[in-house]
Amino acid sequence: MRHIPRKRFGQNFLIDPYIIAKIVAEISPQKDDRVIEIGPGLGALTKPLLQQLDHLAVIEIDRDIVAQLKILFSPDKLTIYATDALKFDFSSLGNQLRIVGNLPYNISTPLLFHLSQYSENILDMHFMLQKEVVQRLTAKPGISDYGRLSVMMQYHFNMTHAFNVLPQSFSPAPKVDSAIIEMIPRPQKNKSAHDEALLSQIVLAAFSQRRKTLRNTLQQYLTADDFNRIGIDSKVRAENLSVENFVAITNLCHSK
Repeated sequence: MRHIPRKRFGQNFLIDPYIIAKIVAEISPQKDDRVIEIGPGLGALTKPLLQQLDHLAVIEIDRDIVAQLKILFSPDKLTIYATDALKFDFSSLGNQLRIVGNLPYNISTPLLFHLSQYSENILDMHFMLQKEVVQRLTAKPGISDYGRLSVMMQYHFNMTHAFNVLPQSFSPAPKVDSAIIEMIPRPQKNKSAHDEALLSQIVLAAFSQRRKTLRNTLQQYLTADDFNRIGIDSKVRAENLSVENFVAITNLCHSK
């Protein structure tokens, strides 16, 4: 495949055979798995995945790439959804989905939030992301990388930073390091927030002014007595709270 990378789609194509093989080994596809690749690009992962799968579905927004994929691969083996992954209804593909991809870095965060809505349909996900984003996703409370993205994604997924990828593995080479992350949905029984929309609102408010204490950022949600009831110090900042702390705040607010 030949294609001029388009900045508006955030295209950096993976070209390193060693890294490609390492990613496929990390995914460990079985022939009857229901795998969906987001952003197949020039087919760096598509071809080796199809060597191990009976069928693969891909989501691609670039019409030129879609046209080339249709030429290169049989529709019996490859189903192409020529659309924007940010607008795609992943539940339409069923359950036990294995989602993979070298995600465009300019949409990775909103795409992860979009995918979190379908966690019950997903078996696992393996993505290439900017290394900084992977560090934020897997960050623990008390460090600067820990924020809204960390809390909300850790509520929905168990995540593992698998390995790093250097810029020279791509064409064109990005200006940042990359990393592979594995994301496995947490069982629904372990997600104990009574109102997940409220959880999202509270986390957003808490991190909206990172240098301010919870007493200031969550004053519209909690009184001094409320903080005492759930055993959280109102003088700390959002980055000091665990996911479970945010769930406790949400459930208290939901019950009021």
